[in-house]
Amino acid sequence: MSRFTDTMYASAMNSRKGMVTGEPAAPVRHTWGEVHERARRLAGGLAGAGVGPGDAVAVLAGAPVEIAPIAQAIWMRGASLTMLHQPTPRTDLQRWAAETTAVIGMIEAKAVVISDPFLPTAPLLAELGMQVLTIERLFDSAPIDPVPTAEDDIALLQLTSGSTGSPKAVQITHRNIVSNAEAMFIGAEVDLDHDVIVCWLPLFHDMGMTGFLTVPMYFGVELIKATPMDFMRDTLLWAKLIDKYRGTMTAAPNFAYTLFAKRLRGQATPGEFDLSSLRWALSGAEQVEPADVEDLLAAGKPFGLRPDAVVPAYGMAETTVAVSFSKCGGGLSVDEVDADLLAVLHRAVPATKGKTRRLANLGQVLNGMQARVVDEDCGLLPARGVGVIQVRGEPVTAGYTTVAGFVAAQDDQGWYDTGDLGYLTEADDVVVCGRVKDVIIMAGRNIYPTDIERAAARVTGVRPGCAVAVRIDAGHSRESFAVAVESSAWQDRTDVRRIERQVIHEVFAEVDARPRNVVVLEPGMIPKTPSGKLRRAHALALVT
Repeated sequence: MSRFTDTMYASAMNSRKGMVTGEPAAPVRHTWGEVHERARRLAGGLAGAGVGPGDAVAVLAGAPVEIAPIAQAIWMRGASLTMLHQPTPRTDLQRWAAETTAVIGMIEAKAVVISDPFLPTAPLLAELGMQVLTIERLFDSAPIDPVPTAEDDIALLQLTSGSTGSPKAVQITHRNIVSNAEAMFIGAEVDLDHDVIVCWLPLFHDMGMTGFLTVPMYFGVELIKATPMDFMRDTLLWAKLIDKYRGTMTAAPNFAYTLFAKRLRGQATPGEFDLSSLRWALSGAEQVEPADVEDLLAAGKPFGLRPDAVVPAYGMAETTVAVSFSKCGGGLSVDEVDADLLAVLHRAVPATKGKTRRLANLGQVLNGMQARVVDEDCGLLPARGVGVIQVRGEPVTAGYTTVAGFVAAQDDQGWYDTGDLGYLTEADDVVVCGRVKDVIIMAGRNIYPTDIERAAARVTGVRPGCAVAVRIDAGHSRESFAVAVESSAWQDRTDVRRIERQVIHEVFAEVDARPRNVVVLEPGMIPKTPSGKLRRAHALALVT
């Protein structure tokens, strides 16, 4: 038995901790032992359907109470799990169906397991020749014991955020999970007796599925699991659950904390929630903006939120979940550097006067990981030299499953090119500046889209998290950029003109460059990944 499955089953047998789901309407708690017993019955159903070692199984389900045992059941059969992206009210269903069909074919799924609210998709999937299994039917089976597994068996085929009509899935092995899980356990100083995780992250995303379902199930940590739709319906549910269950740990992307801070200020009464139990609030999955963290801490102060609770982090599916995060109790650490030297000379020179850029320090890499920064010729850069971040170590995937077959992720020395621009400090802390493919180059200067988006978001009337900067004529001498923002006033021509003028002013003041175009859109128009990240390349059609 692999260490991953062996430890997970042992945790189920020995831990009195478990998972609470169904909040806020009908909360129910299952111990990890009860989750395992449900998994044994589901595994019996999978065995009856012919699912065995090495098979791939796709899952389309919305309720964590069902996803946890079916995931464990798939691993009990020695198979791999792929969580399909779930359609939302904003999803183009025709596009989603085409993408889902491509994913199922790519991984050569033995079966697709579905449950509410996605049962209406069963006929479509069956017409495509798929073996469609419902969790309800699988649960009617007799329980069985797990089959043996090995360290290098694939546990997860994790779809990348940008998966579209030509998808790819990161191959995550049992060994990958154990290495990253145990490094995170040490780095986060997890206390199995007292820690309570509160999380609403989507389970088709690596941070939600691996970091905040698989890892708690592996160790046997108490978990309060809501859904993204619960969070979107009531952002303050997050605060209510932390208060109710004395939550100590949570995680979310930067945009969610920004939204949370706004709701605390606008809809909550100081003292209404007690957030003082929260000791570790990881901010990851997208660029961490120091100003947003500081805004959250200010908004959370009347509710007891600790000033050192927020933990900026860096990670990706290719490293299982995490690469680095700041030390427990250290709080936000900001690296303030000269903005012009960063843009022109690609050096992060500390500065406190003149035009500076404030970047979140993302801590040192976790146990089992190494990081380096290289230039465009793959030459090693010294501390504070800005280049491409590369990582290697046991948590790093060997590669991807694609339509064309296996594609390696590592070079011949084991290094994975993250595609992120950044640097290491003198203390080897990781700092990320932006994505290589998104950086706008004008007159030899690197202009980071996050700086543009932050400036545009300051304009009154622009929806939080709904500004996107897009490269135009990338790689050409006339390379420039445009900005799209969402606003509820998108039909008011006078207000639209005001927003356009103010966006231009704020952006120019921030980056010393004028956007070629500014577009004000109705809410919901800016393309985002299922996990909420901006799809900058997909926004090009909106601004040209």
